[in-house]
Amino acid sequence: MKSHSVHVCRDCGTTSPRWAGRCPGCGGWNTLDEERTNARTRGATAPVTTSLRDVGESTATVRSTGVGELDRVLGGGFIAGSTTLLFGEPGVGKSTLALMSLRALAEAAMPVLLIAVEESAPQVAQRARRLGEVPHGLEVAATTSVDAAEQLLGERRPTLCVVDSISAMSDDSASGVRGSVAQVRHVAERLCAVAKATGTALLLVGHVTKDGELAGPRALEHLVDTVVRIEGDRHGSLRLVRALKHRFGPTGEVGLLEMVPEGLRELPDATALRGSQLSVPGVVFTVTNDGSRSFLVEMQALVATGSGSPRRVAHQVSSQRLALMLAVLESRCGVDTSGADVFAATAGGLPANEPGVDVALALAVASAALDFAVPRSLAAMGEVGLAGELRAVTGLTRRVREAQRLGATVVIVPREGELEDVPGVRTMRCRSLAEAITAARTDMK
Repeated sequence: MKSHSVHVCRDCGTTSPRWAGRCPGCGGWNTLDEERTNARTRGATAPVTTSLRDVGESTATVRSTGVGELDRVLGGGFIAGSTTLLFGEPGVGKSTLALMSLRALAEAAMPVLLIAVEESAPQVAQRARRLGEVPHGLEVAATTSVDAAEQLLGERRPTLCVVDSISAMSDDSASGVRGSVAQVRHVAERLCAVAKATGTALLLVGHVTKDGELAGPRALEHLVDTVVRIEGDRHGSLRLVRALKHRFGPTGEVGLLEMVPEGLRELPDATALRGSQLSVPGVVFTVTNDGSRSFLVEMQALVATGSGSPRRVAHQVSSQRLALMLAVLESRCGVDTSGADVFAATAGGLPANEPGVDVALALAVASAALDFAVPRSLAAMGEVGLAGELRAVTGLTRRVREAQRLGATVVIVPREGELEDVPGVRTMRCRSLAEAITAARTDMK
């Protein structure tokens, strides 16, 4: 095989045949590192093809992770021989979630292994004891060498192996410093190969960049079978787990966890996330659909007299949707907030960024601006267009049923859209946002 060199961007993974001061992919300066590669010469063995019709169904073993909300996201659990990449911001709970799964499998008498790349064994043990009594069979190896990790996987053949974290592990046979594009890619390739050979479910913990994206080469996402992100406000307790890529099942499912002093607690029902019980202007309930789940969300808004340029602050709410709703309220409904400060947020930490929360967001702002309280037994859902019309949203019946389950007796929904009858709920169908505001104020009386 002939050897030649290419230059790889350490930020985005873009390759270039020669060095340049600026990366052609991401535009970063001085981010190209030289890497030696091998190119096969002519005469290489041709690949063998197989008729797809003759290939039988997969019989891969699925094992529960021991964490119900993570099982929900992964479609049942880890696949033997698969590689899962778990990433999130610092302090969000990546290592804790991985350790919870290791503990659960060890308690079920399954062999598990934690390769601690960034911590010593005593540090890991101290963190594990916070979660409760450490079960027998939960083994840890503190090493940064991929050679040592390969040897451990080959000898122990654990059911689950966690590498925390992949970006801090090194490969002596690869060029570049630890954490570089070449190092991370080579380490991941070797670990994925040994995991498939031994039938071990491999969980790699990764970091994020300052923009919230996965750190390391983009090729890392293509190497693994599943990419899972854990997200949440580090100052709050709620954590959401999502699968961004899953070769063995659909993506889009979401798991809910709550950070407590003992670690992460599962939240199969988000009822406990409801906010205050005060009946004040600016509070409206809505329901969001995320994967196969529906969540009741308390939308809150505050309109206050400001000095200088008016401020628009959105927390867990899309700032673009808030700006759009303010414009529609002023132009189509006569609710002028141009000279006031407007704040919008959700109670409990659940994000509400989909168009289906438009009506509730606009109603909350109108309620705060016009100083009327919307009954807590009322929920509103629907998308608002620029003309002020209400548009149908997906899963409307599922939303209304969830609202009814959690105490709503009246719902404001778009006039268009399929909606089955839900016992115990009075439906107020509105054609425009102005009608919805009038309906909410009428129901208040």
